[in-house]
Amino acid sequence: MPLTRSDLQQLSALRLAEAQALLAAGLWDGAYYLAGYVVEYALKACVAKQTVAEEFPDKERAYKAFTHRIEDLVKLAGLRADRDKRSAADPEFQLNFAAAEEWDENARYERWDEAQARALVTAITDPTHGVLPWITAWW
Repeated sequence: MPLTRSDLQQLSALRLAEAQALLAAGLWDGAYYLAGYVVEYALKACVAKQTVAEEFPDKERAYKAFTHRIEDLVKLAGLRADRDKRSAADPEFQLNFAAAEEWDENARYERWDEAQARALVTAITDPTHGVLPWITAWW
């Protein structure tokens, strides 16, 4: 069953709730790992917003959407210029985005401590300088 933009938005919110619950439980590894999916799903919702119902998808574009790489999804969503502009104007956002971009799906094979997990969740959720509030303005 294909995922819709709404599904991706809901999954992003769900992964955030799960990451925050894992932080509260002291489960740093899982919190860090799931936090990265918050950004991935939010960016994929931005990509989904650009699709047209009943239009046959461009094969290359569709293939590129099946990635976990944050930078690739930023480009595919057409948000690179805005991200760069925001980063230049807001150094805290730039640092937060860099933290989110360092995440990848292989985080599941690594150990993360409390500081690392909290830093990633904060980088994603900070209401003023966070990655997720920036993305949600576009999704």
